[in-house]
Amino acid sequence: MLESIGLAVQLVSASQAKNLKGRPKTGKLDAMWLARLTQWGMLRPSFVPPAAIRRVRDFTRARTDLVRERTRVLQRLEKLLEDAMIKITSVARDGLKAKSVVAMVAALTAGERDPRTLADLAKGPLRGKRDQLAEALDGMFDSRHGVIAQMLLDQVAFLDQRIRQMEDQAIAALAQVTESWGVDAAGQTGPGCGTGPDSPVLAAAYRLAEIPGISVWLAIVIIAEIGLNMAVFPTPAHLVSWAGLCRSASQSGTRHGKGKQKKGNSYARAAAGQAALGAAGTATFPGERYARIARRRGKAIAQVAVARSIMIIAWHLLSGPAARYRDLGPDWHASRTSRDKKIRTHIHALKALGVTVAITDAEQQAA
Repeated sequence: MLESIGLAVQLVSASQAKNLKGRPKTGKLDAMWLARLTQWGMLRPSFVPPAAIRRVRDFTRARTDLVRERTRVLQRLEKLLEDAMIKITSVARDGLKAKSVVAMVAALTAGERDPRTLADLAKGPLRGKRDQLAEALDGMFDSRHGVIAQMLLDQVAFLDQRIRQMEDQAIAALAQVTESWGVDAAGQTGPGCGTGPDSPVLAAAYRLAEIPGISVWLAIVIIAEIGLNMAVFPTPAHLVSWAGLCRSASQSGTRHGKGKQKKGNSYARAAAGQAALGAAGTATFPGERYARIARRRGKAIAQVAVARSIMIIAWHLLSGPAARYRDLGPDWHASRTSRDKKIRTHIHALKALGVTVAITDAEQQAA
């Protein structure tokens, strides 16, 4: 409302605007203190995206909340099946997310109790596990479980419908933002333009979707959180810090401690983490980076490290509309490791196993 009448509104952290201790506290004095701090330039405004981006963010966050609610309903359904001695999720890798499993549960609620008949509803890779499915479906499922299971299935179907509706609304809202448009090969710009690989300027969402692990929808979620104007983040490090993908500084003299984990933007951090897991199994630079760090420091730290790299790449791609993602390749680190260092590493590993190694240079032996 204040923005609509032309006022510049700042959202400031309360930790920066605290009044001095021992001073009287009233609404008028607080307003005077805030005015002085603003006049002296002692308040740092928090990042608030434009109204058009906030509309997209409302839909993406609503979808995220619906997905979480859908997960909770599926967990309740799985608990109900376990109560009825139905262990189908121990056989199906995707659990209740698989369409075959949903069809089996629906058949159970419809009154079918024959385990072999239920197992024959399996499709795809699950058809090879029909014997295991029949054994897992041989439980104590009765009409009481069927009523509750049907109610939970109806909730899942309702949430799926609302999730698709929020996706459509978010895509339509982003299409109204002119900064997100691309340019086709024919030079046309507008909603839906710049989505092909031959486009000179890709649309913002498709530009980010070139990053391994990021789908078009995940790109929309990231844009809804960080916006399209990267001028508000002077460097990629500022964006990483704002998203909470790095620790706060903790340094005293020559001692560098382990700083506290920042809260940051939980939605942006979750999207970057999801993208990192998506890139983990790919033969790309982010995928190789995940595997290399996971071997030494664990999967959790590797996920955060790759998520940080993805946010840095996103900052560069959104800073320049004509920028395109170019993967460095999975062998980027290996190609920059010196030959002598590799030899020392392998010798050290062999000696740790109790093996004596004699090194002979192949070039000198050939000479």
